[in-house]
Amino acid sequence: MNRLLTVLMAAFLLLPPALSAQGRPVSYDEQIRSIAMRPEVRRAFAVIEQIEPRSREDLIRLTEIPAPPFKEETRARAYAEMLRQAGADSVWIDAEGNVIALKRGRSRNRTVAMAGHLDTVFPEGTDVTVKIRGDTLYAPGIGDDTRGLVVVLNVLRAINQAPIVTEADVLFIGTVGEEGLGDLRGVKHLFGSSGPRIDAFIAVDGGSPERIVHQGIGSKRYRVTFRGPGGHSWGAFGLANPHHALGAAIYHFVQEADRYTRQGPRTSYNVGVLSGGTSVNAIPFESVMEVDMRSVSPERLAGIDSIFHRAVRRALEEQNSLRRSGPALTVEVELVGDRPSGVLDPSTPIVQRAMAAARYLGLEPSLESGSTDSNIPIARGLPAITIGRGGVGGGAHSPGEWWLPRNPDLATKNALLILLAEAGVAGSR
Repeated sequence: MNRLLTVLMAAFLLLPPALSAQGRPVSYDEQIRSIAMRPEVRRAFAVIEQIEPRSREDLIRLTEIPAPPFKEETRARAYAEMLRQAGADSVWIDAEGNVIALKRGRSRNRTVAMAGHLDTVFPEGTDVTVKIRGDTLYAPGIGDDTRGLVVVLNVLRAINQAPIVTEADVLFIGTVGEEGLGDLRGVKHLFGSSGPRIDAFIAVDGGSPERIVHQGIGSKRYRVTFRGPGGHSWGAFGLANPHHALGAAIYHFVQEADRYTRQGPRTSYNVGVLSGGTSVNAIPFESVMEVDMRSVSPERLAGIDSIFHRAVRRALEEQNSLRRSGPALTVEVELVGDRPSGVLDPSTPIVQRAMAAARYLGLEPSLESGSTDSNIPIARGLPAITIGRGGVGGGAHSPGEWWLPRNPDLATKNALLILLAEAGVAGSR
């Protein structure tokens, strides 16, 4: 019975999305072409081209509003006002800090969301002044994901100015907490019990518009703290040493993790932060590391997670067995990041529509994996993808990040077509 259900579901997903007026099947490419040829959508394309100079100004303005992890409020307020001026029916900031703008549909039978993320990886105090050299813009966060926010904003402007009426309600969103230890807190709230209804989700994050992320890379992140009494390196020699324990934990973890990650679905590991200690002649009282593990497979992620915990326990036991005096070390293992894995079947309509939109614009679609806001809805079985913000850029997550507006309108047109295919255009068949 389970096999039969699987076959039937696969067959259902492979069905074309609609029927023509004559009752024949309509392919996804035909659906996108039909949408793109509508007069109001042609006007929207023209609007997108016309507002590019203004969108460059918006990009600079937003980039120069710092949005370090957990401190996105100022940028959120500015973005909310931009969405309001762009023609949203209502705009609000939710309890987690996400900016949400509603554009009502005609039938309101579904809700489609499009989102970029407000936060950057850079700490408070980072110089985010945009420097311009020729056509290239340089600043931390200029691409990731401030340009994504501008694409979302421009799609709303185009819909409002064309104007286009959708069947479904559309939410235009700036999320918080996408990066690092933010742990997708914004999108987790959106899909939590107090979040709005969302039937399909499109994140704008990453580079090329032909890139379609339909597979979420899951991750586990830990902060590990070994603690002891500390003391003088000579006078208190013999006490258990937190640094020694931490070093052993890294050694044991890497030795087993290396073997584990050489086979099966791609899985990675990284010790990214080390801290602790006060002086070269002092036994530290604590030693801290932050560890990141990722995999496209939930099972493989669970496997490397077990390896990590075994390594920490082994290191603690070994170091305590070596102590000659004083109390035993303790260890705290704090989960600071938990992103679920998931895969959306490529035959799912939202993926097929995204591929068709890219082809219509003369691009070659590429199905990929990533760790983005889409992880959460994908892991929950909802139709969700992440698409690129366009232009050309580099240096993401570095102070030298840059973005060049090469054919930037393509990404916005691509996002608009995918959104309209999911939300439906009022009056279309």
